[in-house]
Amino acid sequence: MTTAILLALLAGVLISLSRQINGRLALSTSALAASFWNHIVGFVALTVVGLALGMLWPEGALSAPWYTYFAGTLGVIFVASGSWLIVRIGATNTAMLVIGGQMVSGVVLDLMRGANDNIPASAVGVAMIIAGMALTQRRRAD
Repeated sequence: MTTAILLALLAGVLISLSRQINGRLALSTSALAASFWNHIVGFVALTVVGLALGMLWPEGALSAPWYTYFAGTLGVIFVASGSWLIVRIGATNTAMLVIGGQMVSGVVLDLMRGANDNIPASAVGVAMIIAGMALTQRRRAD
């Protein structure tokens, strides 16, 4: 469990760093161009690693339902919107809103699949994120 927690924290750091870098690139170009280059470079890196490890075509990949391949499109929207947002509302606000959206959708998805053992704690987490966002906006207005 400790490894999973550390990996999740590292992923959060990498997402934040990636958003900052793409935001800077979007300032020089556009959010669409930043997203394009993010995905091209990522595709090349993933292809090299996949070819080296021989794991690009796992068993059953072609028989997966069509909608399982839609996640890449969602990722493109996420990266492009993050690149656009971070230069307009800042890294902290972008991160809090993204995490808030993830928490709300996570609670909804857990409810849809019947896993409601942690819903009250998750609802408190969502409320704290929204309160944090409200506090940063309030301080900015003062």
